[in-house]
Amino acid sequence: MIAEPWHTLLIVAVSIAAVIVMVLRLKMQPFLALLLVALVTGLAFGGQPAEVIAAIKKGTGDALGYVAVVIGLGALLGGMLEASGGVTAIAHKLLRVFGEKRIPWALLVVGIIVGIPLFFDVAFIILAPLVATLAVRAERRVTYFAIPLLAGLMAMHALLPPHPGPVAAAELLHTDYGLMAIYGLVCGIPAAIIAGPLYARFFHNAPGWGDTVPPPMLDEGAPQTNPVGFWFALLAMLVPLALIIVGTVAGQTMDDGPVKAALVFAGHPFVALILACLLVLVWLRAAKGAPLAMISSIMTRALEPAGVMVLIIGAGAAYKEVLIESGAGVQITAAMTSAQVSVLLFAFLLAVFVRVAQGSATVAMVTAAGLAAPMVAAAALSPGRIALVTVAIGAGASVASHVNDTGFWLVKQYLGLSEAQTLRSWTICATIAGATMFATALLLWNFV
Repeated sequence: MIAEPWHTLLIVAVSIAAVIVMVLRLKMQPFLALLLVALVTGLAFGGQPAEVIAAIKKGTGDALGYVAVVIGLGALLGGMLEASGGVTAIAHKLLRVFGEKRIPWALLVVGIIVGIPLFFDVAFIILAPLVATLAVRAERRVTYFAIPLLAGLMAMHALLPPHPGPVAAAELLHTDYGLMAIYGLVCGIPAAIIAGPLYARFFHNAPGWGDTVPPPMLDEGAPQTNPVGFWFALLAMLVPLALIIVGTVAGQTMDDGPVKAALVFAGHPFVALILACLLVLVWLRAAKGAPLAMISSIMTRALEPAGVMVLIIGAGAAYKEVLIESGAGVQITAAMTSAQVSVLLFAFLLAVFVRVAQGSATVAMVTAAGLAAPMVAAAALSPGRIALVTVAIGAGASVASHVNDTGFWLVKQYLGLSEAQTLRSWTICATIAGATMFATALLLWNFV
């Protein structure tokens, strides 16, 4: 599937517009709308029907093989902690210690710290029930608390190793990892502050930022066990995070052997979340006397909204894969190479175009780094400037999370937002963060 650049841009623009119109104006279920547009888009690019179906199967399978398991396990953990009063206990404690006005800043710090070792989706799924409960207890829109957390997670996901996009870009550009980490933090933290608590503070009352109704994972009709208390609930939430961090560190620093293998295995998100679920299940049964039938009912109810999330995210991944297989990124980068712009701006704009066209931040970073690498080599840039080019690529790959990005649907479903509300809150947050990252890199350019 390949086309001329202008044809490619037209098809991409029309397909994105079609999804938005079908979902927002025609009120079509996003799962059906995304699959329909994926099919039509693939055929419009000249793909054979069998190729289009294969791309949809690949995109859905790749996403659901990982995301579905994490979502399911995260829903089980969140459901048990919610029914046992654990998430509520943590929310009350945070509100007492920090106060409602400072909670967004606390969540920003959590997002930055947790977002360094953990993938965006895993960290958000684990922490989403806490954000939702904070919103209910404070009688605020959930976006008021979610946006600061999301901004911190996203900035670290786009700029720092061990995340796959930054690592791939650094390898292609031969970036010094130490400088990459330094400039990633210098550019990422201001971006997270502006796109997170500051943006939420001044715009959370604007139309289209959601309602104060509980998000779907807060099922107040679910059975309630005896309360587990703050400290156990905190432990249960920290266990998977700690295991994943330890596994990541062990994988990068330890010599091969049984200890490393065990730590890496326990630190895989699947295993870490399973262990956390078993910990809570055993505690509810042994220490709180909850009947096994009640615990089973709690977990079953927690999985119900997860099923809808999984299907929509799978359809979004199918649409993204069709755009990738079409060669849209290649065509857009070919058009961009003819423009006479600076290396930093070229890398940023390239990542923006690919990100908008096909949705995946990682693919946008890899594509932009691959195309910018010859320019970087020819320009004989200093190590600091090469690191800033890597930051610019991560910045461009962060903007405009919309309907072809699986992260868009993850945020929408977990926060209980409509598509329009997600565009007005999360998409703008991501765009502000990406623009701020690039602006900071641009300011630093003449000093390194």
